[in-house]
Amino acid sequence: MLLRFVCFTLTCALALPALADFAKVQNEAQFKQIVAGKTLTRPLVKLQVSPEGTISGKGLRWPVEGNWNWQNGYFCRDLYWGGSELGYNCQEVRVRDGKIRFTSDRGKGDFADFRLRSD
Repeated sequence: MLLRFVCFTLTCALALPALADFAKVQNEAQFKQIVAGKTLTRPLVKLQVSPEGTISGKGLRWPVEGNWNWQNGYFCRDLYWGGSELGYNCQEVRVRDGKIRFTSDRGKGDFADFRLRSD
């Protein structure tokens, strides 16, 4: 019983700093400043998210395109990949050390981390 408690306590203590590392992007102006002049990259994906509200790039060699706007503290996007509609989704955005994290369904779904590279 004591061993379980110690393991649980250590797990919680180690998880908290990981959650705190990414800072939430609070508003559209901050988001635009972060993505301006940057390419968002992850393996086999390169995207440009313009401050003007467009998304373009490639994912697994197929084109990615779409539009975005900022609504009530969330990045909301309509996205197409290789001609297929991925749909509309509002996402929580967080940043840390040259990385940006998008978490679907207003921060309650899956997340994707991208590196922020200067163009």
